[in-house]
Amino acid sequence: MKKCWILALLLVPCLLGAQTVDTAATQADPAERNKMLYSLGFLLGDNLKKQLILDNEDDYKALSQGMRDSLLNKKPQTDLEHYKPQIIEKYRQDAELIDQKRQALQQEYMDNFAKEKGVKKLDNGAMIKLSRAGKGKAPKADATVKVNYEGTLIDGTKFDSSYDRGEAASFALTDVVPCWTKAIQAMKPGAKAKIVCPADTAYGNRPLGPIPPNSTLVFTVELLEVL
Repeated sequence: MKKCWILALLLVPCLLGAQTVDTAATQADPAERNKMLYSLGFLLGDNLKKQLILDNEDDYKALSQGMRDSLLNKKPQTDLEHYKPQIIEKYRQDAELIDQKRQALQQEYMDNFAKEKGVKKLDNGAMIKLSRAGKGKAPKADATVKVNYEGTLIDGTKFDSSYDRGEAASFALTDVVPCWTKAIQAMKPGAKAKIVCPADTAYGNRPLGPIPPNSTLVFTVELLEVL
């Protein structure tokens, strides 16, 4: 997987990649407009819950009321400046708890994968499981290869796929994340594998597009040929 594709993820918001629709028609149809705005609200909520922990119905009501009052240009019911330090602290504490839970789930995923039959753990911590053996010579660390691949988070969220683009990718193994540099050398042309990359063999603590910091990445990879 080339490092350079991440630049595209950083520069182009995911919504800009959505299918183009007839905006005029949507605005003219009240039902469609409501569906569009509902979808926007859902996406905003989905993003918010990734950053905050809301424990009960009262939490949801208070948050939604504040958002509603702001959108309707109403006078706030609280002293906003007074509560800003508490808001900042909540974001900090919730971020730590959310990250701890995510790290635990990732570790559980890796532990379970390591127990599967046929899984090989590489010396940098990456793991690979061949589902199809290839033939010929495996590439060396400085080789250039051609592959098809799909990358996801452990929950199945897809962040990149040569299959979706309909075009295989070619790159030098010196230009990819350490996980790939090692794992592709464990494959022969024609092989297909599942590769699990701990964060320190992938992008570490850098948030990249849809990839949160400290993410374990999962790839399905087909090594088509060594160039």
